[in-house]
Amino acid sequence: MTTVRSTNPHDPMETVAEVPATQSGEFPALLELAASAGRAWARTAAPERAVALTRAADDIAAEAERLADLISREVGKPITEARGEVVRAERTFRYFAQSALFPEGDVLPGSEARTLTFTQSRPQGVVGLITPWNFPLAIPAWKLAPALAYGNAVVFKPSAQAVGTAEALAEILNRHLPPGVVMFAVGPGSGALVAQSPAISAVSFTGSTAVGRQVAAAVTARGGIAQAEMGGQNPTVVLADADVDGAIAGIVGSAFAYAGQKCTATSRIIVQDDVYEHTRDALVEAVKALVVLDPSDPKCQVGPVIDKASRDGALAAVAASSGRILTGGSRPDVPGSYLEPTLVEVADADDVLATDEVFAPVTALLRARSVQHAIELANATPYGLSASLYTRDLTAALTHTRDLEAGMIRVNAPTTGLDHWAPFGGTKESSFGPREQGLAARQFYTESTTVAVSP
Repeated sequence: MTTVRSTNPHDPMETVAEVPATQSGEFPALLELAASAGRAWARTAAPERAVALTRAADDIAAEAERLADLISREVGKPITEARGEVVRAERTFRYFAQSALFPEGDVLPGSEARTLTFTQSRPQGVVGLITPWNFPLAIPAWKLAPALAYGNAVVFKPSAQAVGTAEALAEILNRHLPPGVVMFAVGPGSGALVAQSPAISAVSFTGSTAVGRQVAAAVTARGGIAQAEMGGQNPTVVLADADVDGAIAGIVGSAFAYAGQKCTATSRIIVQDDVYEHTRDALVEAVKALVVLDPSDPKCQVGPVIDKASRDGALAAVAASSGRILTGGSRPDVPGSYLEPTLVEVADADDVLATDEVFAPVTALLRARSVQHAIELANATPYGLSASLYTRDLTAALTHTRDLEAGMIRVNAPTTGLDHWAPFGGTKESSFGPREQGLAARQFYTESTTVAVSP
């Protein structure tokens, strides 16, 4: 029997989880069961669906420490962040449990006085969810919860590197859902099967831009609906009037927390010339002070990257850069896939660290001659996921949030940490299809039908 195995990035000799791989020959039966279960689930009253998701949220809360420990060991996330991820997942299920009861359409004027015209939302049917390893509970939660709340069955394909956490979540859901409503698929080729299967009406993907494009192309080519959240090269812009000292902790946290392995992590820090030296010096001191430890230690701020290949790729990007390393740039002489938090001063906007997504604790620092130059630097990538602007000028904030090319913009706050009830998504090559989370989620997981009733 072929299995999928995840290991601990802190201690690669530790197997965290091992589960049977889904074989291609098993996929037709899996889809048939999901389709059958989905038809019944779609006819289940919304209050009953809400109760099931609420009970799942209760179980997540009851098993919070077990889940946090599993996340920390499986993907190397500092335990304090892993605990926060569990809370976010719980709250996401509670939110969408209630959203199942929200209005699902509009009442419109009829062409005749006796005609009632209205819209209603119907579930897509069977939806495919392809999720990454970096948020192994939260990202599946914000896809699974709305999909289930609005009456869909789900084929859930998680990353092999986070299969243990995904299996734990699927097991919790299956305690409260009819058999077949959530089907689990993992292993080589599973993602392609999800993307290519005509029985799956819609596919939501989170991961790299290269794979996201392939998934979106495969789904849309067969007439399905695709949603892809992909890469980011996220700027934090510090203007001359910013409270630099007050902003440093947030900037450093958004760049280096969880070893920079967030799609919304700050990849570039762009500082206006007037405050550049002061900001640079403060950043260097703050980055040097970051605590790199075993992620199970509550004092850990930066743990390992997901695996040796990712660490080596990040080191190669640093070596290819023409910039000057201000701090970091090496790997500690310890077991596990650790990399020192690395800040690189970059003069060329085309430098690899200013254009590519490194997905590691590596951040570029750039000097801007003016506000306009800072905005130009911020927009000078093919990505447009998240951006941050630090300023004490309200007019500048309102003006430049329109200028920044990003789907999510935060003023005097980190690029990371968007609320779970707010729409999530980017522009340019960072996203494809409708937004995720919040009220926006219904757009993807349902289709609208217009009904006119005449006597």
